[in-house]
Amino acid sequence: MDAVSKRLIKELREIDREAKAHPEIVSLAPENDDDLMQWRAVLAGLADTPYEGGRFELSIDIPHNYPIHPPNVKFVTTICHPNIHFKTGEICLDILKTAWSPAWTLRSTLLAISLLLSHPEPSSPLNCDAANLLRCNDKLGYESLIKMYTQLYAIQ
Repeated sequence: MDAVSKRLIKELREIDREAKAHPEIVSLAPENDDDLMQWRAVLAGLADTPYEGGRFELSIDIPHNYPIHPPNVKFVTTICHPNIHFKTGEICLDILKTAWSPAWTLRSTLLAISLLLSHPEPSSPLNCDAANLLRCNDKLGYESLIKMYTQLYAIQ
């Protein structure tokens, strides 16, 4: 078994052990038992945010040089957020690019993405429409837009 597989199995055990500590992570596991390099996750929209009640699926592709390089994480569920590309699901988050460290795990990465949902950074947008609402201090418009897309795409 190679080092990447050993690390991922260790992370999977940690995810199972700490599942109740982070209810925002509904699930985080390999897509199938035969391939540790492709994972799926589901994040729950946190209470008191415009994402509340939503369930957001993410795909996680693990590079062969993980954890030296970050995983490629994208939203599968359509989501409206200043730092998430509306069509591709790409996430603009420094730890997924330049600020990555092998100390990060898949679980801690998902917690950072969950935190990003409630703390957007409109100065580095992938969704200019959502970012512009925040830049203009239109909190009502912003939250209404988020709630609408959450209702449309993330609530079953």
